[in-house]
Amino acid sequence: MHFSGEKGMPLFCSVNDACRKLLTCVLVGLLATATFAQEPTAPPAAPTTQATTPTTAAMSEALTPMPQAPKPSGKDHPYSDQDYTHGQSQIPKFWSVWGVRNVPSATFANTALIDQVIHDGKMYLSLDQAVALALENNLDIAIQRYNLITADVDILRTGSGSPALGVNTGLVQGTPGGAGSTATSGTSGGGAGGTSIGIAGAGAGAAGIVTSTQGEGAPIDNFDPVLTGTIQGQRVTTPESNIIFTGTPKLTQNTEQYNFGYTQGFSTGTLMTVGFNNSRNTSNAIFNTVNPYLNSSFNFQLRQHVLQGFGFNANQRWMKIARNNRAIMDAAYQNQIMTTVSQIENIYWDLVNAYENVKVQQRALDLADKTLSDNEKQVEIGTLAPITVVQAKSSVASAKQNLILAQTNLQLQQLLMKNAITRNSTDPILAAAPVIPTDTLQINEPFEVPPLDQLIDKALRHRPEIIQSRINLTNRQVGLKAIKNLQLPTLDVFAFYGASGLAGDQNSYFTCGNPGAPPDNCIPPGTIPSTGYGHAFGNLFNSSAPDKGIGVNLNIPLRNRQNQADQVRSVLEYRQAQLSAQQQENTITLQVRNAQFALQQNYAALQSAIAARDYARENLDAEQKKYSLGASTSTLVLQASSALTQAESNVLAAATNYEKSRVQLDLFTADTLAKLGIDMNEAESGKVQKMPKVPGIVPASEKTPGTPQSQPSQVTSEPKS
Repeated sequence: MHFSGEKGMPLFCSVNDACRKLLTCVLVGLLATATFAQEPTAPPAAPTTQATTPTTAAMSEALTPMPQAPKPSGKDHPYSDQDYTHGQSQIPKFWSVWGVRNVPSATFANTALIDQVIHDGKMYLSLDQAVALALENNLDIAIQRYNLITADVDILRTGSGSPALGVNTGLVQGTPGGAGSTATSGTSGGGAGGTSIGIAGAGAGAAGIVTSTQGEGAPIDNFDPVLTGTIQGQRVTTPESNIIFTGTPKLTQNTEQYNFGYTQGFSTGTLMTVGFNNSRNTSNAIFNTVNPYLNSSFNFQLRQHVLQGFGFNANQRWMKIARNNRAIMDAAYQNQIMTTVSQIENIYWDLVNAYENVKVQQRALDLADKTLSDNEKQVEIGTLAPITVVQAKSSVASAKQNLILAQTNLQLQQLLMKNAITRNSTDPILAAAPVIPTDTLQINEPFEVPPLDQLIDKALRHRPEIIQSRINLTNRQVGLKAIKNLQLPTLDVFAFYGASGLAGDQNSYFTCGNPGAPPDNCIPPGTIPSTGYGHAFGNLFNSSAPDKGIGVNLNIPLRNRQNQADQVRSVLEYRQAQLSAQQQENTITLQVRNAQFALQQNYAALQSAIAARDYARENLDAEQKKYSLGASTSTLVLQASSALTQAESNVLAAATNYEKSRVQLDLFTADTLAKLGIDMNEAESGKVQKMPKVPGIVPASEKTPGTPQSQPSQVTSEPKS
């Protein structure tokens, strides 16, 4: 419906000045309100260690976002050189928003901390240093760091009313080694870094969870103001079939147009459009009273959604989703740091295991060499049969093989460690440097573990996945409100006001006395005063030629089946997400229980391995004494030596498994960062100022204060004599 008319009609004010004042007040009020409404509400906080324990009740309809937590001191965006949540400033360079925004190049160089651990062509590495180097150089963390910026860019994008493109929140796991350090409970998608795929409401999902209605709702206007302009010149000649209106058989017109428009939407559901049109026309038409003539007009219109598309819930949904995704990304990045740090710890313990195993196998080879030498001497003097030498040589070959396996495994573990804590190893010094661990396994540590209830409670309060799940439910609630609004009919109220102005010179073709002017139907000279653009422009504001009106647009879908289906689907997806959140809580509880059980079992296995090693050592010592007295044989000595070697290897494996189970328990209870003293601001920036401190670490016994321990020697091609 559209109503318009001249003054005196009941739809309009009887006094034009009063109408204009009222319209101005309404316009100013709407602009002030709508402009304020452009800023979305505060997002949920980044993950903190004080989050409330989620329970089934927390997954109810009344679930609310987490309160905003204060950020640590320092830059608000330590991971980025600039704030990508806001557009570029147009002061003083107003044209900056139309240029390419600079994004720093990726850094492929290793940080300076690498130089501090390399001495004399060798890398002497403590566990604390390994963790610090990983925070600065590990590529999994570096790749995930870009997702923080991507989440910021989505906030910038949705500020214009555009849909969020989504952000990768899965773990990046491209670093080999250190198996068994994943804490994620759920299924990762197939996107970059193992993340979920599903953008702007596209039908997608993972682990049986559908996300096809995320972000759906009424269409959103563009919140960024848009200025349009058209400048055009045209000359056209048209043959006329009837000269009654133009007075000429061939009409020639020159037209110049200067038209401008301004459009801006607001998050209240308001759309403002302003048009300002100007033209200059010249023609050879005889009956025009003014030639050339200037025509100027403007039109101001406001449209307001009343039902569908009304209010902040419908129009700020993508802003809220993007800011919630940013908080989810904070939790995902914390999860990445914990997972990668735990992986580095496991790689380090594998390296220590390989390093110590070389020593064990070297001692076994030394003993086999000594036994062979002794047997050869006794065969020479005739006190042993020659077959014992053959048997001893077989033992030496077997010991040499075991040593080579241990040495190659050590080289592999060194490569895995260097790959995990560096961005590249193209530096010849770094590539050739062996990695020597300066911390060793603790095999005499007393067993201490908190009660299971405390571990589970800590995990349910601190795990990033729980925080992500809660914010995801909040996102879905945003979608529920938007889709509920989409059920309504479309009812738009609009009002407009405009005016026109005309100026120009009296048409000489129609002026009496000029050749070609009609003698009986002409205008005396000076009848129409000559006016310019200022006259036409001034007439736009004196109500001499107004154009005003109000109207209503109504669109009622009589069956509305699509929106009904989307609304039900959105609720079903929300119910799925609620159950998935509860399932995740149950999974985390099981993970913690299994981690505690594994810790107990591995501690018992370590104690058993230590006892077996002590027995094997005493047994070998006894056999050697009996052999020196002639009461034993070299075969029994070699068998006892082999048993001791295996027992020592078992102790190393058990100690490594025990250390890994401690790492895993810390990961499953989200205690990794707190125990190591890792600052998330430093982890985000990739610049470690405060060295992490892994508790319970034992320096290698061979390492004297201030002196790095040596690299195990490589196996020789010939047995030692």
